[in-house]
Amino acid sequence: MSARYRLGVDVGGTFTDIVLADASTGELRTDKVPSDAGQPARAVIAGVTKMLAVSGVEPGQIEYFSHGQTFALNTLLQRTGARVGLLVTRGFPDLLSIGRLRLSDPIDYFTGPRRPLVDPTDVREITERLRADGSLVTPIDPDQVREAVAALVADGVEAVAVAFLHSHRFGHHEAQVADIIAEALPGLPVACSSRLWPEEKEYERATVAVLAAHVGRALGDYLQYLSSELRALGLDCPMHITKSNGGVTSIDSHPREFLRTAVETLLSGPASGVAGTMRVAATAGVDQFITMDMGGTSVDCAIVDGRIPYSTESEIGEFPLIIPSVEVSSIGAGGGSVIRVDETGVLKVGPRSAGAHPGPSCYGRGGTEPTLTDAYVVCGYIDPADFASGAVTIDTDRARTALEPLAVKLGLTVEALAEAAVAVATAMMHSQLIPLCAQHGVDPAGMTLIAYGGAGPVQAALLAAALKMPEVLIPNSPGTLCAYGALATDMRVDLVSPVGGTVTDAELADGWDDLQRRAEQWYAQQDHRLHPDVRITRWADVQLSGQSFTLPITLSEDDISVKALREAFTGAYLKAYAVDPGDADLDVRCLRLTLAASAFLPEPVFAGGRSISGTPHRVVEDGEPVAASIYRRPLLPIGAVMQGPAVIPAPDTSIFVPSGCTARVDQHGNLRITVSLGGSHA
Repeated sequence: MSARYRLGVDVGGTFTDIVLADASTGELRTDKVPSDAGQPARAVIAGVTKMLAVSGVEPGQIEYFSHGQTFALNTLLQRTGARVGLLVTRGFPDLLSIGRLRLSDPIDYFTGPRRPLVDPTDVREITERLRADGSLVTPIDPDQVREAVAALVADGVEAVAVAFLHSHRFGHHEAQVADIIAEALPGLPVACSSRLWPEEKEYERATVAVLAAHVGRALGDYLQYLSSELRALGLDCPMHITKSNGGVTSIDSHPREFLRTAVETLLSGPASGVAGTMRVAATAGVDQFITMDMGGTSVDCAIVDGRIPYSTESEIGEFPLIIPSVEVSSIGAGGGSVIRVDETGVLKVGPRSAGAHPGPSCYGRGGTEPTLTDAYVVCGYIDPADFASGAVTIDTDRARTALEPLAVKLGLTVEALAEAAVAVATAMMHSQLIPLCAQHGVDPAGMTLIAYGGAGPVQAALLAAALKMPEVLIPNSPGTLCAYGALATDMRVDLVSPVGGTVTDAELADGWDDLQRRAEQWYAQQDHRLHPDVRITRWADVQLSGQSFTLPITLSEDDISVKALREAFTGAYLKAYAVDPGDADLDVRCLRLTLAASAFLPEPVFAGGRSISGTPHRVVEDGEPVAASIYRRPLLPIGAVMQGPAVIPAPDTSIFVPSGCTARVDQHGNLRITVSLGGSHA
């Protein structure tokens, strides 16, 4: 019987990462290829083709394919998706413009209002009305709907979102409108808020529908092209895409499901990384940590206190996302981030990135602007002779040339300017993580920093020292951890059902039973051959009667009574507010249910190398070149110990160990860096 393998892919802004895992031994093979901004699927096909050829694996031996991507997210952030028309209940045309009447930064006098994804001229009021109890006030007029949509399409609208009043509980008017549009214009994507995410909060629910309409067709075309090309390549296996909630869903869905998939996969790539980190951390015996996924464009961080953090109040750019997602905070500073001096003479890093093409100046692909990677090269944190296994050539002279104008402008040496840019990037990350830790009630000094992505291990020890974190953990293959996470994560679906008021035991049971039937129906429609172990989690958003803010309350399968709900709520309320809620009535705003199904993938066995000898090198510290050593990571044996300053090139990244820090290879191949908390580089 031939060996079986699994393929994981992560499509980033600069590189597309490929991981091939032996399904029997867990042995991993990794590779990176440049991303294709014009057609991201082409890079995936190229990377998979190369991996199969180099490893000698036949397409028929692949039993599973899963990938994360930033395609949908970038489409949204750049607003390059479909032009969307919005149908609303008459009297509510300013739904998106009003939002929550909150400024993103209330102490910034120059903060402007959020710009809706739908132009006000593309909003149409429909004369329909249901009361809050579902009783009919005004029925749908099919002719009015047809005329409104026809006018929108004639004006250039490419997709329609529908968000009516009270449709989270009573969605039949939205469904009726969708049927009318489907009959009149069969090819027009229609995103109904009640079908996608039937939760109260009219503005957020409408936003979900608009986001789905904006990116749905683009993602659908991408997935159809990717699936057909992979099938043509010979892959005859389940194909999946990772979701914002850290789970996976099937690529081969009905076209109508692309709208749901689009909005559920907006944070696909970062969620994959957190899922992969959870597996690495569990093996290493670490349960409290901060993730640091630093690629070419941004740094994505998550605070993990024993379990993956989820949120129903995420924000993507200017848009709220109430669908449960892994709680990730993004900072616009990656390896490709452009270094500049602003109009006041202050050194800045990002948020604009050089991307994959032309990329940093040191890549020699035509880029001339200075980037953070160029600063790493000048500081000696990257070995030009051993970068990305030779796939990318590093030109130190080009890096210096790009940085020199800024150095002259600020009156610094090129080395001092490069180190200052790295310090600015560290400060940016520090300033975002400190309040984030405070919000979560955790002290970074008691946590481990787990760094991955192509640039994360370069910056990690410097950030950890700034945060007073005692240890950095660099996984065995940090540059491809997101791709590995796509393989290691569960198949998962989250569902919600509105309630709004007090409940009885029977109402709780009936509500959760209905959600479980829907979740099991979704699971049955997936290709779940490799995900046989199913777990159900029941939770609810609960507040005291008359209050406006809920707490997420999870109940065990053993007791889903109102009594158990009250006991769990009391504990959560005390923890959140340090006040006993007493015996006031509970207001259950909605019921939620999560179905997760696990797949077995053995942990890879790390054999290690046989050499711990270093070669002389120089790095910049305190603006001056100092003696350092270079150690090749693939050659390092288990237990190897290296003193900083040191640079450790790996096939998918480079690791910088500052002065005073010590790096050690553990039994799983992770690099554990003990951080010096004193001195100039602490």
